[in-house]
This record gives sequence, C-alpha cells and structure tokens, in this order.
Amino acid sequence: MLMKERLLKTLDIAGLKVFEPILRLAYGDDPKEQLRKIVAFIGVPIFAFMMFLLVWTGAAKTVETKFGTLPTPVQVWDEASNLIDAHFEQRRAEQEFYAEQQGNAQVIEAKAAELTAALASASPEQKATLEKQIAKLQNRAERARSKRYSASPTYVDQILTSLRTVFAGFVVASLVAIPIGILCGLSPLFLAAVNPLIQIFKPVSPLAWLPIVMIVVGALYTTDPRSAWFEKSFISSALTVSLCSLWPTLVNTGLGVASIEKDHVNVAKVLNLGFWTRIRKIVVPSALPLIFAGLRISLGVGWMVLIAAEMLAQNPGLGKFVWDMFQNGSSQTLAQIIVAVFTIGFIGFLLDRVMIILQRSVSYDSAVSA
Repeated sequence: MLMKERLLKTLDIAGLKVFEPILRLAYGDDPKEQLRKIVAFIGVPIFAFMMFLLVWTGAAKTVETKFGTLPTPVQVWDEASNLIDAHFEQRRAEQEFYAEQQGNAQVIEAKAAELTAALASASPEQKATLEKQIAKLQNRAERARSKRYSASPTYVDQILTSLRTVFAGFVVASLVAIPIGILCGLSPLFLAAVNPLIQIFKPVSPLAWLPIVMIVVGALYTTDPRSAWFEKSFISSALTVSLCSLWPTLVNTGLGVASIEKDHVNVAKVLNLGFWTRIRKIVVPSALPLIFAGLRISLGVGWMVLIAAEMLAQNPGLGKFVWDMFQNGSSQTLAQIIVAVFTIGFIGFLLDRVMIILQRSVSYDSAVSA
C-alpha cells in the first residue's frame, strides 16, 4: 500500500491524475468505478482525437491549396518520420566525417614522425628541408583535426535551438520580474511609480519589440563571432522572449506578495526579522503559488513569442523552419509545416507540465490547475 500511495502522489505532482484510475484498477480498487473513470477521462478523449483525425482525413481530399491538396494525417506522420530519419542520417555522416579527418590527421602525423626520425642521420642542408616539410605536415594535421562538419541544421537541431533560446529568455525574464514584483507587492509607492510603465509595455507585441532588440543588439554586439559565447541571433531572440514574457510573472508576484496575510507580516515585525530574512522566510514562501502561476503563464507566452520572433528575424529555430518550408512551397513542405505545428503544441504542453511539477514540488499549495 505504501508503494501505491507513493505512485498516486507522483501522478498528482506530475499533473497526471487522469491516469489514476488505471493505477487503482491495477491494485484492485473498485474495478467497476475505475473502469467508468478510464472510459470517461481516457477513452472519451482518445475517441474525440480519433474523430478529429477522421474529419481531417476526409477534409484533406477536398481542400485544395496552392501547394496541392491538404496533407492527410498519414502523410504528416510519414514526413515526421522522414525528418527524424534525416536527423540521424546527418549525425552518422558527421561521425564519419570526423572519423575520416581523424584518420587523415594520423596518416599525416605518421609521415611527420618518419621525417623526424630521419633528422638524426640527415646532413645540415637536408635537416633544413626536412624541418620545413615536418612543419607543413604538422600544420596539415592540425587543420585536419580542427576542420568542422558543415551542414544545414536538422529538424531536431532546430527544436533544440528553440528550447535553448526560450529557456534563456525565460530565465532572464524571471530574474528581472520576480524582484520587481516583490518590491511592487511590498511598497505601494514603488508600485505607483512602475505601474504606468507596466501598463504601457505589457500589451506590446513581439513584432514591435523584435526590430528594436535587433538594432540595439547589433549596436552593442562587438565581439568576434568566432570567439563569442552566444550568437547575435540567439541574443536577439532570447531578449525578445524576455521582454514579452516577464509581465505575467511580475504582475502575479506583486499580487502574491500584496496578498500575504497580515498576521505573517506582524509576526515578522514582532520577531524583528531583517529585510532579507523576511523576504526569504515569509514573503517568498507565502507568495510562491501565485509566483509559479505567473511563471507558468510566462513560459507559455515566451514559447509562442519565440516562434514568431524566429519567423520574422529568420533566426535559427522552429520558427525559421516553418518559414523556410512555406517559402519552398510544395505538398511535402506543407506536411512538414503541420509536423512543426504539432511539435510546437506538444512541446508547449510538456513545458506547462514541467512548471506544474516544479510548483507542486516546492509549494504547499496543491490546488494547481492541470
């Protein structure tokens, strides 16, 4: 029974209570009731999704676009498989490339070693010639080892690029929004000062922020791209995500801090707690449910903003993939665009699940909407 309770708690923390009837059925809890719940909460959604696929299949035969007929679910699935296969094929080609370069470098180094051994018995004139040849061979070996594999990023590479970008932008937004939100909740005067800025900038579209960010980053980005930690396109996209996604976290944090029970504040005063101790022990724990609610919204907003920013700026990522497929203009690329749509939606769902798990793991508030 202890294992059962642990598994039930894990499902609850992960926001996957929909699968609870299956677990209870496996442990023999009221089979009739659990089967009813499985049909209601799992069977019905599956049936609805199957109906959606049937309607899509039927409509695809009648919808004509400039790229051809609308792809069916089977065609979209095939294109998804092709994109994954292309990724692994490119990884194999990359491994073969580096293995070949490594082999070439070893052959060149072996020739250099033979010439180095011949130096001992060579005349002074021959030594000068041999040393030049050895230096050339060593340079060739070094170039062979340092040569990088060059190819267009695969679909999986584009996904990973978008995830890195949205994560960076989300972290920056959180680091800015949470402290400002705490100050807004603690100080009505500070809230009055920044509230006009919040109300003005909160509704601004990412399509308006992106050109400004690109201009500013272009002016300040003076690092040699070959030695830079981050590419200019990465910084532009991440900052755009930050500017558009920080507002839900800021507002919810301020609301959470302002909603702290007065008794908690009075206890802090009685105990004569310092400012940082009060923030760490009382303010943040009490406001944590609303802070995480803001973070959850911000991550979803950031993910949507990122796709639009990548499409507009042609920065690497899923957004650029969708735009490139649109520019190619064929029935095959239309199917790949639909694959990208499902990918974007599924990743957004997973990111939301991650935030739910984090919230339920650190917060005493269990009433988190799934």
